[in-house]
Amino acid sequence: MCKELIDSSPHAPYFADAAALEVEAVAISEYAPTRIPGLLQTEEYVRSVMAPSAALLLDSALVETRIRARTDRAALLDDPTRPVLWAVLHETVLRVPVGGPALMARQLKHVADLVRRERILVQVLPFSANAHAASGSMFALMTFEDAPPVAYSEGQYSGQLLDTPTLVAKYQLSYDLIRAAALSPEASLALIESVAEDYKQ
Repeated sequence: MCKELIDSSPHAPYFADAAALEVEAVAISEYAPTRIPGLLQTEEYVRSVMAPSAALLLDSALVETRIRARTDRAALLDDPTRPVLWAVLHETVLRVPVGGPALMARQLKHVADLVRRERILVQVLPFSANAHAASGSMFALMTFEDAPPVAYSEGQYSGQLLDTPTLVAKYQLSYDLIRAAALSPEASLALIESVAEDYKQ
């Protein structure tokens, strides 16, 4: 049954299980070291990020399916309160102009708008934080009303869903350390909006 669900999912196979759980989560805490998290990506940002995949897959229908699946995930944020989404973005995420300056300006404005609507919490881990608890990979923690929490870790073209309590606890500690080293939500929003304005110039 699990294999059938994964095979029928519009998401990459390594993310299918995590995507299914995402819609059940009451809270999602995510650390993004290199890219805007999927739930916060605009369609044009998604297309720019997936351009290398398009060249590798050489299947335009599959690429379009994956793009649509990622943008459709943002519907989770249509609910005004659930899930609670807390994202920590490394400053690299803001400074690398994915798709060019104009696209990045619009993408960062989209994130800032969600913050100003009080729909999400975002912090930026600045370059000045130096080494920190999770310097390499993206990961997310999901909590549920009636099930134990899980962690999801993702690399290039691979991902792993983890439910072993000791591993999930280690990811939670890493996230807490990253969050503690990050700028405050207010300072983070100011930096995001400042960088967005810089891209417009």
